Amino acid sequence: MWFIHSPEPLDLTGKTILIPVVSTANVGQLAVDLIIASFSLTRVAILNPTYCVPVVGAREDGQKGITTPLELYSRSNLDFVVVQQRSPVLKSRKQDFIDALLDFVKLSKFAAVLFVSGVDLSNRTDGQMMTPTYQLHPPNGPSLAATPLRNLSSLPIPVYTSPVQQQPQNSAESLHVPFIPGGGLTRRILESLPSEWSIATACLLQFVLEGDNRADAMMLANVITKVINQDTTQIQWTQPSSWRDGLFGTPHDQTLYG
Repeated sequence: MWFIHSPEPLDLTGKTILIPVVSTANVGQLAVDLIIASFSLTRVAILNPTYCVPVVGAREDGQKGITTPLELYSRSNLDFVVVQQRSPVLKSRKQDFIDALLDFVKLSKFAAVLFVSGVDLSNRTDGQMMTPTYQLHPPNGPSLAATPLRNLSSLPIPVYTSPVQQQPQNSAESLHVPFIPGGGLTRRILESLPSEWSIATACLLQFVLEGDNRADAMMLANVITKVINQDTTQIQWTQPSSWRDGLFGTPHDQTLYG
């Protein structure tokens, strides 16, 4: 079964792919929205939507065509691409989607993959109050030294530990990915990496609550660009036009209330 459809041949070799996971507050998708708008990325491919809840919509700024559940965005002079996911994976297709996604990353010969996910803020411990953003590495992933994700070792981003204990202390859980409350498929994706996985892989996690998460998304987008070593001094952070009406719906007519 096909996973990617592009109108033109794509050479993704050596690039970094950014993948937001549907999770608490959709903060990953919002951060990717900001990156797409601010870096002027364009849609270069559609990924197989049959794994996701069916959804279509209008595209940004009146562009021709429709928006689909899974799309790939890039720009020719940049060394990274981003996936935007607009609906969750169907319950019956979760592992199928993960397997297809990891095969796509491997066959495309990406140099690195960075997953982004939200974590339920209500589960944060006292020790996790100093910063909302954490990093997580899969247990069988390669070293990040000399890779596009090497900045993770020098940035002040703590390593994530689960605020919710799932197993007794000193159990085999310490050998696996910690529990991520509200993290969607994040944990399952990281645990599905094969033992021979050789692509630099990491995950950024941000504690959030559902609500107006534009500020959370801006903070996360800033961290992402630092991790993948993108110069933001020459860009202006731009909110996509769809946020004006699509994020919370159109404003109520105040005359209704007298």
